[in-house]
Amino acid sequence: MNETYETIELTQINPHIILITLNRPKSSNAFNTKMALEITDFFENIQINRRSSRVIIVTGSGQRAFSAGGDLKERQGMDVTAWKLQHLAFEKMIDSVISCQLPVIGAINGAAVGGGCELAAAFDFSYASETATFAQTETKIGIIPGIGGTQNLARAVGERRAKELIFSGKKFTAYQALEWGLINAIYSYNDLLPQSLQIASQISENAPLAVKMAKRAIHEGLQTTLSKGMELELECYYRTVPTQDRVEGVLAFNEKRNPIFKGK
Repeated sequence: MNETYETIELTQINPHIILITLNRPKSSNAFNTKMALEITDFFENIQINRRSSRVIIVTGSGQRAFSAGGDLKERQGMDVTAWKLQHLAFEKMIDSVISCQLPVIGAINGAAVGGGCELAAAFDFSYASETATFAQTETKIGIIPGIGGTQNLARAVGERRAKELIFSGKKFTAYQALEWGLINAIYSYNDLLPQSLQIASQISENAPLAVKMAKRAIHEGLQTTLSKGMELELECYYRTVPTQDRVEGVLAFNEKRNPIFKGK
């Protein structure tokens, strides 16, 4: 994993929590190819190079935008072949986020438009500032959401609401996003990161292998039938039983102390 990224900024909050800041503020933190490649590199290698990490928070630089999505200035003049080749970088980026075993929390600090909205929908859950706005604007430029927007947004807000938002490309507020289920809570801009860090800290104090298994069971289970989801849940459950963390958790409970989990 490259530690000297140009388009994203990494902040190690503590050994278990890392903050990623999308850092192209002059371009409203829009994804160019470089940013897509750097985000992919981070997510694909975090569990190798930062083994103590347990929770990831993603936010944007500044107050104006979380991310304006794909950088249309970079795409100006691209022919079909070049467009498809560049989009592969975006596809790998979103797949690396969705496939990450660690919890990924969004701190949506401003406008999340196009691919920025798709990224927000791909996180495990998100908080937003009270001035954040959202929109899936792809149909306004002749395409459709291409990094999960038709899938993750629909799963978050429901089919009919997603159709309305994607067909029209209209903007919606943080309060609407909360009401419809895209985000989990709204805070002032100044409170957004502290609140995101607070929930990240609570998560990081729990058994990391158990959290990973819970994430897998929830996400993969919802893609299948209830009976198969129940089977998956049991598979994940029984993977936690032989762990040292399970022994430590029960022992700490009976000794009336906080557990010390090691991810083993």
